Amino acid sequence: MDDFVRDKLRQWGLSAWIYRFRDQEIDTESFFGLEDEDIKDLIPKVGPRVRFKRRLKSLRQQHKQNQETEFVPPEEMETSSYLNEFSASTSGTAKRKLEPEFESSEEKPAAKQHCGAVPFSEARILSDVKKIMVHIHSKLFQQDNNKLNNFLKNEITKLSTDKREMVGVFGKTGAGKSSLINAVIGQANLLPIGDLNACTSVMIKVEANMEDKYEAEIEFITKEEWQDEVWSMWQYLCDHKDQENDDEDGCQDDSDDNDDDDYENKLSALYGKDRKQTKPDEFMDPKNFREIPEFLQSKTKTLTFHSAEMLSEGIAKYTKNDPKQGEGKKLKRLYWPLVKCVTVKVPNIPLLQHVTLVDLPGNGDRNKSRDQMWKEIVGKCSTVWIVADITRSASEIESWQILKSTASLMGNGGECQNIHFICTKSDVFEDFRQHTAEDRLNLILDRNMNTKLAVKEEFKKLHNVKKHFSEDNFEVFTVSSKEFLVGELKEHSEIPKLQKVLQDLNDCHSETLNYVSGAYGILSLIQGTSLRGTGGKTEDVYDELEKNKNSQLELIKKSLDETYSDFEKCLNEGVEKSKSCCENTLRTVLYPRRSSRAFWRTLQCVVQNGGIYKPRKKQEINLNMKLTSPLANSIDEEFRKTFPTKGKNGPFNGVINKFSLDTEKLKSKYSGVDLLLNFLKTEEEKIQSELNKVIRDRKKTVYNSLTKTIEESMQECYKKSAGFSKTDTLKNIRETIETHVKKSKDTMFDKAKDVMLTELKSLEDDIVESVKSTMEECLELSFRTDDHSIPDVSTELGIVEKLYDELKRNTKDAVN
Repeated sequence: MDDFVRDKLRQWGLSAWIYRFRDQEIDTESFFGLEDEDIKDLIPKVGPRVRFKRRLKSLRQQHKQNQETEFVPPEEMETSSYLNEFSASTSGTAKRKLEPEFESSEEKPAAKQHCGAVPFSEARILSDVKKIMVHIHSKLFQQDNNKLNNFLKNEITKLSTDKREMVGVFGKTGAGKSSLINAVIGQANLLPIGDLNACTSVMIKVEANMEDKYEAEIEFITKEEWQDEVWSMWQYLCDHKDQENDDEDGCQDDSDDNDDDDYENKLSALYGKDRKQTKPDEFMDPKNFREIPEFLQSKTKTLTFHSAEMLSEGIAKYTKNDPKQGEGKKLKRLYWPLVKCVTVKVPNIPLLQHVTLVDLPGNGDRNKSRDQMWKEIVGKCSTVWIVADITRSASEIESWQILKSTASLMGNGGECQNIHFICTKSDVFEDFRQHTAEDRLNLILDRNMNTKLAVKEEFKKLHNVKKHFSEDNFEVFTVSSKEFLVGELKEHSEIPKLQKVLQDLNDCHSETLNYVSGAYGILSLIQGTSLRGTGGKTEDVYDELEKNKNSQLELIKKSLDETYSDFEKCLNEGVEKSKSCCENTLRTVLYPRRSSRAFWRTLQCVVQNGGIYKPRKKQEINLNMKLTSPLANSIDEEFRKTFPTKGKNGPFNGVINKFSLDTEKLKSKYSGVDLLLNFLKTEEEKIQSELNKVIRDRKKTVYNSLTKTIEESMQECYKKSAGFSKTDTLKNIRETIETHVKKSKDTMFDKAKDVMLTELKSLEDDIVESVKSTMEECLELSFRTDDHSIPDVSTELGIVEKLYDELKRNTKDAVN
């Protein structure tokens, strides 16, 4: 396995599978050629395998595009104006003669204008540097293959990165999520907006489309998943009907009624109001899916539209749950029960070039694949918007319940940096139009201010949420989507502030800087090795760098070891607390204060779904998280200090960001090695950036390992409990779970602790090994390689150096 494969697996959060790729000797060439069966053997688990296949597909498309442009012999390339213009500004004594096809233009004024009059533009800099690196990549393919040449080609390929931030949008039905998204991106009729009965039932991603058209990509659950789900719903409704006669006193569990409605809605949506006459073996008849053959073929359905209005109408059947479907109109099939996610792509939306807005259901989904995707997306959101009607924003239970139930997924178990509580419909008052314009404005401003204060006070009461997010992470906005788009009070809506949030996320400073810095380092290495002398001076520099590297690695190890000890101490306390209180915790779930004779059905749903039950209109029951909570609480504060979602501090990110070979000091001590030291400096920055991403992704695995281990430990009793028949079902389920927990508590929580510490240690080892191996390879290539079959890049280096300095200067000005 080569560096490219290892780096990609780390970047994609799949470090746990590196050893399998290494054992199978997967290199770059075989990586791109992996078939589905190969991937299944390499990554047996479905979740990671799906993520890998999606990322690999995207990488293949990018690689194909690169091949179409990069692997072009220089003699076949057209004259490039960017080199002509920039080469005119380089020193006449320092620059070499360009190749004929890149000969400098005599149009000096144009070159001067490009360098002086044209305003600073990251897009221009990135485009120019990418063109240069395409040219260099083509040059390297004309040289002999050797260690240095292969390294350089690989590094150029890895330069391209696509930064994409996710903003999750939560809110109860009728809060105005779709209207808010439409207003923020300036597309009034994009997402379907219906009445309170027709709510969005699937995840909807909204992205920018690089092509001038509206598109919707419909991703379905698998037909096997639907077959299992539809059979379970049908069986449940049959059992419930048989049970109704047993509940003559009318004492039923409300959640069961909600389940009945939910299941009826799903089946009626797809099979119509006469679905009760449908036999179980007819549910999967292909005639039911004539409009969506992609579902049966396990493919994504792509729809193209000419306008936002057409898209809104076209996706409604895939996104909207309307219990009144078919009333007073011709009955239509709705396909939302089969949909996993809808991705909407909108043209000419610069705000979303590197940002994805995701309209999310509040508490996941009963379908396992949809629920897994929901958790992954929530964990990837760098910002979360919680949307509530301003008239009851501070007191609305559902909005705060969403925040409480997702805090651990977004915070310690995710990468969320900011929570924005958005109060909608700020222009809605009784008799609003009877007031003068000035009075209306005063009414809005007064209520906005009072609402913000009330919401912030409510947030202060959420002690468990504040273990993951401080008050600095929480901000309140008041908006009127309708008035912003068309009303006279448009300027007083805070929609522009939300657009500024997206613009800041969309800002590609870091990614552009990383690309240009990496390109500058590569060119410095090429030119530096061609000019490098031999003898004692070079060895002296190498020895000092080696010494600096080893001392820095010791500092990293020390910091990470201290973190491990702190975690172990907190977890040991958590284990003891978990053992002492787990039986009482269990009783709160098994013996709730308010329950009916039908509570056995609720508990049966819990065990049938691995300890988790998601009623549509009530709080989720998650027995695994309940049992894990004392252990998680013991580590939450230490975890947040160790892996802060904001800034570059903490034992992990902090020590990585301080890593330095002290190259600037060596420049003043040794002459003739500046270019090689420049390369090493850019490699420091590169490894810091890459490891920060690895830490961000891997810390989720570390944190979520607690609940995952407890869940796995409970599966045995869940399976046994799910098999009980109606007679004494409630009693048998309770006794089975209680017996299992009492028997397992002395080992279950210790195992969860050990798994978390193992994951933490694995992350620590990977960090140390990554820094060690990367810097050793760079030192070896810089000072000890004998491979000199490389091109002269002095002109290109001069151009990129100027652009790099310009970028750093403007970045510094922007920060100040």
